[in-house]
Amino acid sequence: MSIDSEFSFKDDEKLEFETSSNVKVYRSFEKMHLKETLLRGIYEAGFEKPSAIQQRAIVPITKGRDVIAQSQSGTGKTAAFVIGALQSINISSKEPQALILAPTRELAQQTQSVVNSIGDYMKTKSHCCIGGKSIGEDIRVLDFGVHVVTGTPGRVFDMITRRNLRTRSIRMLILDEADEMLSLGFKDQIYDIYRFLPPATQVVIVSATLPSQVLEMTTKFMTDPIKILIKRDELTLDEIKQFFVAVEQEDWKFETLCDLYDTLTITQAVIFCNTREKVKALALKMIENNFTVSSMHGQMPQKEREQIMQDFRDGKSRVLITTDVWARGIDVQQVSLVINYDLPISRETYIHRIGRSGRFGRKGIAINFVKSDDIRILRDIEQFYGTQIDEMPMNVSDLL
Repeated sequence: MSIDSEFSFKDDEKLEFETSSNVKVYRSFEKMHLKETLLRGIYEAGFEKPSAIQQRAIVPITKGRDVIAQSQSGTGKTAAFVIGALQSINISSKEPQALILAPTRELAQQTQSVVNSIGDYMKTKSHCCIGGKSIGEDIRVLDFGVHVVTGTPGRVFDMITRRNLRTRSIRMLILDEADEMLSLGFKDQIYDIYRFLPPATQVVIVSATLPSQVLEMTTKFMTDPIKILIKRDELTLDEIKQFFVAVEQEDWKFETLCDLYDTLTITQAVIFCNTREKVKALALKMIENNFTVSSMHGQMPQKEREQIMQDFRDGKSRVLITTDVWARGIDVQQVSLVINYDLPISRETYIHRIGRSGRFGRKGIAINFVKSDDIRILRDIEQFYGTQIDEMPMNVSDLL
């Protein structure tokens, strides 16, 4: 059966969604009536009081409701659905009870680390199923028994069809970065996985951006969901200053980047290119000119990707050149500068990219390299998000 017959929508439909009227706000974790061991894990992980999305989303998730949660980058969405899932876990069972799917391996691994951190006192067992890792290890760990599985759709589906990932006790499916997960690239895989889950499985979808066609699609597999949404013009990140640099031709971008290099290394910076080839070429050119940079893209071996991520998290490398594999959900607290060497192809990706800086209310800067034929795209982004992107000042390093 084709998923398109099941998940069909009209491109021109304009759907207006707003936060459900019955969403209660809980100003502290104690008032959410969470397990004592879970509360200890929350505080031990460094959470003192719930963020806006956590105040609204955790309790509906713990009550078994289907939830659509939209909140800007860096506001604690991952912890919100992890806490909601862990509250519902029966630790005495060795069967998987929550399945969390993400579009990239790095995000799936990061989510597992949040599960392990917050679920520490509960003695939660989790496993991350992603490509590039040993299938034998996946089989061994899953057969031994886990409570929460995170992963990317391809490897998770493989484990389900091999019958090593048993789905009979799964009570919750969480789609992180749901707009990406329900896009054409993943849609069929998500549906294939969904068909193996028990009929009453609770569904939680989470993202910073949820286009109307994705929200329309959710009506096919969610039941009366609680909607926690923020309006589009509130999506821009107030703590992030956005600038552009006019470059007349592609070749001039490199010189501009070299001029900015000292500014980049004041803290840590991420530079986004639209293709793997551009990432490789730019990194090579920077290194040939005696600049220290690291680079990452989706075709690298998994071990190499993990090492680059770890070095960047540890501050061993300060400038990372990457594709959009890094644009969603990855949280490295020291990043305060994002450069769009290429403007992103989609407006949604712009918000995800610049959200790599300014996490959890910290200040950040986004600089866009703009050729003359990019001006229209930049103006479109400004209009879409109701924001203003000014020309970069000379003293940009003083703003960091």
